[in-house]
Amino acid sequence: MDAAEHANPATSLPHRVKLQILWAVLLGLFLSALDQTVVGTALPRIVTDLGGNELYTWVVTVYLLTSTITVPFYGKLSDLFGRRPVLLFGISLFLLGSALSGLSQTMWQLILFRGIQGIGAGAMFPIALAVIADLFSPAERSKYQGLFGAVFGLSSLVGPAIGGLLTDHFGWHWVFYVNLPIGFVSLYGIWRLLPAIRPGTKPELDYLGAAIFTVAMGFLLVGLTNAQNYSWISSQVGGFVVLGLALAAVFLFVESRAAHPIVPLDLWRNPGYATSVAAALLVSVGFFACVVFLPRWFQVVRGDSATASGYLMFPLLIGLIGSSTLSGRFVSKTGQYKPLLVAAVALLAVGLLLLTRISADSSTLEVALSMVVAGLGIGPTLPILTIAVQSSVPLNQLGVATSNLTFFRQVGGSVGLSIAGTVFGSRLASEVPRQLAPILDKAAAAAPAGAGDGLRQGLLASAASLDPNHLTGVGQSFGQALAAAAPAQLGPTLTPLVPQIDQAFFTAFSLSIATIFGLAAIPAACAALLALSVKPVALRGRGHQGSGAPGQGARSGGAPAGGYAGGAPRPAPPPPAMD
Repeated sequence: MDAAEHANPATSLPHRVKLQILWAVLLGLFLSALDQTVVGTALPRIVTDLGGNELYTWVVTVYLLTSTITVPFYGKLSDLFGRRPVLLFGISLFLLGSALSGLSQTMWQLILFRGIQGIGAGAMFPIALAVIADLFSPAERSKYQGLFGAVFGLSSLVGPAIGGLLTDHFGWHWVFYVNLPIGFVSLYGIWRLLPAIRPGTKPELDYLGAAIFTVAMGFLLVGLTNAQNYSWISSQVGGFVVLGLALAAVFLFVESRAAHPIVPLDLWRNPGYATSVAAALLVSVGFFACVVFLPRWFQVVRGDSATASGYLMFPLLIGLIGSSTLSGRFVSKTGQYKPLLVAAVALLAVGLLLLTRISADSSTLEVALSMVVAGLGIGPTLPILTIAVQSSVPLNQLGVATSNLTFFRQVGGSVGLSIAGTVFGSRLASEVPRQLAPILDKAAAAAPAGAGDGLRQGLLASAASLDPNHLTGVGQSFGQALAAAAPAQLGPTLTPLVPQIDQAFFTAFSLSIATIFGLAAIPAACAALLALSVKPVALRGRGHQGSGAPGQGARSGGAPAGGYAGGAPRPAPPPPAMD
């Protein structure tokens, strides 16, 4: 353990106290992750009570937007002011937003309060990971960081069920109120047990950079979200994305000249940091295709409910939770993480390729086995990439480095979903007519002489206008909706063909989903190649001393003592002090 770590009072806490802090932090993290999924099942009831059907997507979008944009700020603030006050502020703001959301009387109020909730949630994941790095040595922390993947997997599994249960039996308001008692337990545990550490340096912030970053990421993320409903060449998507990227370039220019940047650009000169963050972004691009499009396949093709589709994701989550936990323990015991990282990301690519075989006739077992493989691949990346990033930076930049990792994971998911949604819609629009053509030819043949071609084109136009998500919501199959849209005189001809029309649509839908998985395998494979270039850093705490930044072994791909991992020498910061 180096001098910086000796100066950190959190490392000298009794092990029992460290575990109590760990569970308090995990509890807060569980609430933050849960609110990404629990609200979805309550939205239909919320829209019924509050109105504003055209705004319902913003109830989810604003939470993801604010919780993503604020992540880098919290990391920087935690390095300047200490983890404890920043984490307490984030949890308190999250609980305030939860209480206000439950009291909402209009949809606009709910959107505003969900935004407040998201601002608080942005602190929980990056600061929680940084707290674990403060409490435990690099060799120990991988064992505990593996639990973070388990928390996210668990929240994804139980979120829809909890949302449905609370909405049906207590009202949608309790989807938000349930956060309060659990959150106060987490808040009290952190307030009581986590040491308050004052950094010895004077806190300084780059306010101009912070403002530009907020606006840039706002345009970028809203543009990517709009890609689900608008064309990429529209102003709502392409215009917002281009403006966001232009402002991001301005942000980089400002940061390169800032005395105290929000995102220190010298971190990107560190190969270990840059490679690990890039791999995390690519992994997220690939993985989010699974967690979003597989439930849609279960609901549309299999006809399962939203809650049931969540439970059918259990094989994926079992693989994720198990491999995340076990990989953390493996790294803790062996100190080796690169081989496991390469194998895990490659396994994710294999799992996604296996899912490209999905079809309307796929068995539950076949899909489940493919999901297990993908889950086994994604699980180890959660703790290992965190370890790789934290082991490559100095202690005084640990918070901002961890928050950057979280930010790029979330941005990767947004980029992946936007591209996947566009490709899915395009493939479905072309595949439905192809699969329906033989069946509609039969229907057109039964039409009056000379009317067949016009009728066929009319039916194809009707088919293109049908929204599969809406159909599953009203309990009407694609074939039934198409028959209802046809001229009355053709009804007797189309009605017997409804099962065939449904099967053709399910085939088109499955082929479109399979295309998404094939597309997602590409960034996963690229991440595996990046993982090969990661320079492993010896994890201290395994019977040897390091001389670089916390978590860096002597000259093992890390920085010299007292220097940046990829930059010029820097005087050692004054030791932190306890309040």
